[in-house]
Amino acid sequence: MSSGFVLLRVRLAGRRPKPAADGTIPLRRLIAQWPDGHDEPVKYWISNLPADLPAKDLVRLAKARWRIEHDYRELKTALGLDHFEGRSFNGWHRHVTLVTAAHLFLTEQRTCPKAPARA
Repeated sequence: MSSGFVLLRVRLAGRRPKPAADGTIPLRRLIAQWPDGHDEPVKYWISNLPADLPAKDLVRLAKARWRIEHDYRELKTALGLDHFEGRSFNGWHRHVTLVTAAHLFLTEQRTCPKAPARA
C-alpha cells in the first residue's frame, strides 16, 4: 500500500487557540495521508514543529505514533506497567525503571540479528 501526503499551513480554530506574542493565531502544519485509490485523505495530523523541518521527516514523525502506542500497550499488558499499587515515589520510580529495562531487553532481543527465528 502506498500513500501520498498533503501538507498545508493552517491556523487552528477552536475553543481557545493560544495566540502568539503579537496577538495573531500562529500557523501550524496539517498533514493528511491520501492513499492511492481513495477519493479523500484518511488520516490527519496537526504539527507545531518548526516550519523548516523537511516534509519527509514530518511524515516519519507523524507515522511514529503507531510505534509509540504499540510499545505503551506492551508495557502495560505484557510487562506490568499498570500493576504498581504502592504509595511512594521511590517505589513507583523503581517499578517504572524495571519495566523500562525489561522493555529494552525484549526490544534488543527482537531486533538482534543473531536471535534465532521462530519456527
